[in-house]
Amino acid sequence: MATRFVLEGLRAAIDGKEILKGIDLEIKGGEIHAIMGPNGTGKSTLASAIMGHPKYEVTDGAAQLDGEDVLEMAVDERARAGLFLAMQYPSEIAGVTNSDFLRSAINARRGEGNEISLIKFIRQMEGKMKELEMNTEFAHRYLNEGFSGGEKKRNEILQMMMLDPKIVILDEIDSGLDIDALKVVAAGVNAMRSEERGFLIITHYQRLLNYITPDFVHVMMQGRIVKSGGPELAQRLEAEGYDWVKEELGIVDETVGQA
Repeated sequence: MATRFVLEGLRAAIDGKEILKGIDLEIKGGEIHAIMGPNGTGKSTLASAIMGHPKYEVTDGAAQLDGEDVLEMAVDERARAGLFLAMQYPSEIAGVTNSDFLRSAINARRGEGNEISLIKFIRQMEGKMKELEMNTEFAHRYLNEGFSGGEKKRNEILQMMMLDPKIVILDEIDSGLDIDALKVVAAGVNAMRSEERGFLIITHYQRLLNYITPDFVHVMMQGRIVKSGGPELAQRLEAEGYDWVKEELGIVDETVGQA
């Protein structure tokens, strides 16, 4: 069965202030959706709310992955169900190596009695690291500790490739990347495109979308999706900015206080 992720009327608040004001979105397996918008419109809040970040309170609406209610799940259950978030600023975890972290995450998804063998895990990880032009010594370093921005982003894509999720959310994965790292990250994403997997890419810039062609582009303002289109919409936003969208919709101030 092809993957299907549906948001209906999703509303979320932080410290009692409403940030998301009713998000409707459907992502099917094989599709790449990009969400663009000015700073402070709720893009990263959307990613955090979907994943169950405790700081964000979902106040209304529904989120379903293949018919299952995501909002009823704890964060780890959402990950096991197939949701994956590549973060803009991944955490550093001292004392836990990359390989230990990844193997634990894979085994948590596979379940007791179905753990991946060490040999198979190492073979898979080294193969994926080669695709991402990562030095295999990164497997033995502590998670993200002392990594450059580009190394952290590649590491997030490595996790995605190893965990094989159903829905991938990339939150500003392109920020701070030089063009070579951007191409490698994009190649990793493109290699993962399949009917069993959908993508939600949150970005400010068209440049990532030069390498990962989206099927749908959505503009977010004031905590809502206000306009949707194809790849040409992203190109127009890059060329002309967001003022024409605001004028078209009569929007005065798009800021709601959260990125």
